[in-house]
Amino acid sequence: MWYETSLTKKLNIKLPIIQAGMAGGPTTPELVATVSNQGALGTLGAGYMTPEDMRTAIHNIRRLTDQPFAVNIFIPEPVELEEQKVFEMSHTLQPFYEELGIKQPTLPPEWGAQFEQQMKVIIEEKVPVFSFTFGILDLHWVKQLKANGTKVIGTATTVKEAQLLEEIYVDAIVAQGSEAGGHRGTFSCQAEDAMIGTIALVPQMVDSVNVPVIAAGGIMDGRGLLASLSLGASGVQMGTVFLPAIESGANPVYKKSLMKATEEDTTVTVKFSGKAARGLKNAFIARLSDVSDIQVPNYPIQNALTQPLRKEAAKQGKAEWLSMWAGQGLRLAQSEGAGQIIHRVMEQASHTLQKLKNIEKD
Repeated sequence: MWYETSLTKKLNIKLPIIQAGMAGGPTTPELVATVSNQGALGTLGAGYMTPEDMRTAIHNIRRLTDQPFAVNIFIPEPVELEEQKVFEMSHTLQPFYEELGIKQPTLPPEWGAQFEQQMKVIIEEKVPVFSFTFGILDLHWVKQLKANGTKVIGTATTVKEAQLLEEIYVDAIVAQGSEAGGHRGTFSCQAEDAMIGTIALVPQMVDSVNVPVIAAGGIMDGRGLLASLSLGASGVQMGTVFLPAIESGANPVYKKSLMKATEEDTTVTVKFSGKAARGLKNAFIARLSDVSDIQVPNYPIQNALTQPLRKEAAKQGKAEWLSMWAGQGLRLAQSEGAGQIIHRVMEQASHTLQKLKNIEKD
């Protein structure tokens, strides 16, 4: 069939679709398992999860499916604590905490997730597919994963990054176009220098590496899938389309905001986490418009400073203070089950392909 590619064969899946590993709650075991049961690849976004929660989620996924699935985490980055920036940002954020009626937290003793422990869980659980972003996985981890039979997928926003990932023997590479929602995976240059659109990035990456390339960014339906394959990609990674899914764990106000938004309503900001990420414009970003990006503490420090604020805003239903990551194709999102999404994407792709064949006959 037209949808059988080098990627589907390598990952032992039927369809060339990967549900993105969106950290922070959207990727429930139910969502991951439903996608995998449809023949695509569901992904647990475990970037912010504790090792214990990861293990529990993996076990729950396995209770719901016997098909391949992936787990995605973040490569840790050097943490540079600039005390003056932190002091000034804490002062800037204080009114938000006061309006929410909660105290601003003190800085944590450790930054980010417990990467080493997360990796041990992934290896001990022998997950079928492991994907990562924000950097390059150390080769000793790659060797352990492959010894387990785990397939390894890295994320690149430029051709150079893809070539660096190929050097550590990844099995496939996600080409993250600038249209993509969520955090930018850039690690070899400044984020602003790696804002390359999916349609430009994919063919250049395909011509530069010898492993399957997975197109990501703005792909929401069968037309996007077929277009990506025609550019040389072996599959697509889709995130925003699954956010409003019935099985998604995204906050209800997040889902509601997403369904009302258009392609004009996203922006790339560092204000929530200290790392460039595409999401819906809202009052939080607007109120921090006078704060230059250079004044914002780097990730994950800024992420830690705003996380309690965002959690409380979610509890209170204040969408205007949430980090609502979303890609530029969001107008095409629909509120339906994940199984319906997969079916609709594949049906539209087949229909579009048939239309092109008919044009050729004419």
